[in-house]
Amino acid sequence: MRMQGSVGLIGLSPATTELRQEIEHVAGSDAKVLITGESGVGKEIVARLIHAYGTRVHAPFVPVNCAGLPETLLESELFGHVKGSFTGAYRDKPGKFELANGGTVFLDEIGEMTLRMQGMLLRFLETGELQKVGADRVGSKVNVRIIAATNRNLGELVALGQFREDLFYRLNVIHISVPPLRERKEDIPLLVDHFLKGSAAVDRTRPIALDETAMKALIQYRWPGNIRELENVIERLLVTCRRDVVRREDLPPGIASDEPAYRPLRERRRTVADDLYKRLVEERESFWTVVYPLYMQREITRSNVRELVRKGLEEARGNYKVVTRLFNMDRRDYKRFLNFLRKHDCQLPFKDYR
Repeated sequence: MRMQGSVGLIGLSPATTELRQEIEHVAGSDAKVLITGESGVGKEIVARLIHAYGTRVHAPFVPVNCAGLPETLLESELFGHVKGSFTGAYRDKPGKFELANGGTVFLDEIGEMTLRMQGMLLRFLETGELQKVGADRVGSKVNVRIIAATNRNLGELVALGQFREDLFYRLNVIHISVPPLRERKEDIPLLVDHFLKGSAAVDRTRPIALDETAMKALIQYRWPGNIRELENVIERLLVTCRRDVVRREDLPPGIASDEPAYRPLRERRRTVADDLYKRLVEERESFWTVVYPLYMQREITRSNVRELVRKGLEEARGNYKVVTRLFNMDRRDYKRFLNFLRKHDCQLPFKDYR
């Protein structure tokens, strides 16, 4: 089976023909796949392509971020729960494995899963049986294909006792390594065009183009945040650039010149928000895995979160959608992010930063 159009193969240029062929070959089987690569290289894109090329294409593709939820919620998310099993469980709820029956479950950030959850996942892989949280017996059996992904070295985690060896071998039937964007520069013009059209359509912003100097700067940049960082830059340009054609000087400082990005204008004492902002923007970690658990465990304060949001709004010119991308959240997390800020009195007026 083949996907139509270049969008289906976004991020896979002629320079990565070998990867493209591997995806097409793997899709023909139901073998488990482990996708590895740096953060932001497009591991979920590869997983979606494997699903789309395969025989399960007409069944659901269900992604799960294993790092985005604490253990108890992840168990409920994967296996489901029965009414009354915990506070807030007002009805029976099917889990992702049940919802994906006949299709594919993509387990992202599998290296962040706790040892207890690893044991539960291993049993499911061996039996296909579901036991919902709060249920006293095994319920139904399901048939799903498992594709897992991580930016960590699972072999090292096994050696450290942080990842089960038996689960590692179960998942690592077929291994696909996705190269970083700096090793496939030919993809950059295709990706830029795709993100320009996609963001403009979703956010209804005016269409823009990049001149030769801007495109050359993008191609020369090393992209430590890979495809996700490139997408963030394009979304930022759609909001902040006042011209119809982007020039080199319109790009963020770290891309437009040899000077490092995000350098403070003057020396000052670093704050908690500074350190968190660096982890989000420069080290490409997610708000939900870095900031959210620290706040909920009262290790950082409301003022820390408000300061972090202020820094994001300044960079995004008051656009909360751009802030979610800047903080490495999924596009679908926009409402969840705003609800969190409102609930904890951390939302700032976006008009102050326009």
